[in-house]
Amino acid sequence: MRVVGWRLGYRSGWGRRGSSKIEMGKGKKKFLLKTEPSEWSWEDQAANGGISKWDGVKNKQAQKYLKSMSLNDLCFFYHSGSKARRIVGVVSVVREWYSDGDGGAVDVKAIGEMRRPVDLKEMKHFNDFALLRQPRLSVVPVPDHIWDNICALGDGYHGDAL
Repeated sequence: MRVVGWRLGYRSGWGRRGSSKIEMGKGKKKFLLKTEPSEWSWEDQAANGGISKWDGVKNKQAQKYLKSMSLNDLCFFYHSGSKARRIVGVVSVVREWYSDGDGGAVDVKAIGEMRRPVDLKEMKHFNDFALLRQPRLSVVPVPDHIWDNICALGDGYHGDAL
């Protein structure tokens, strides 16, 4: 694992913005997409070429985040629910926001499974992470420094060229 300039205990979340040398998805916006594994799991996403429509988002703020997604932006795939609250994979946006009669959607493609899933409890120290500040949203942005640190916690993901 290539991690340079990464310090445990930095108060705003384990490292300064841009200090990590893990450059997965550099220049792209990053997000987190939540799903109940009983409704849509990582295995469902990865099947059949890994492309699916991400729809059914009702909250206006979460829809705003979906609308802001661009081609090739990266998203953590997060299993929510009572048993499995963790990031299990990474997807890429392959079709930007479009109206689908149910409020709109984006299409995403599975890029790779996390080498080690990252549990919610491991992310509690990221004070500026919307997942923790707005836990009811199903789509949240992920700042670059948090993305890099979560990737480091999970030993990266398959397909990240580490």
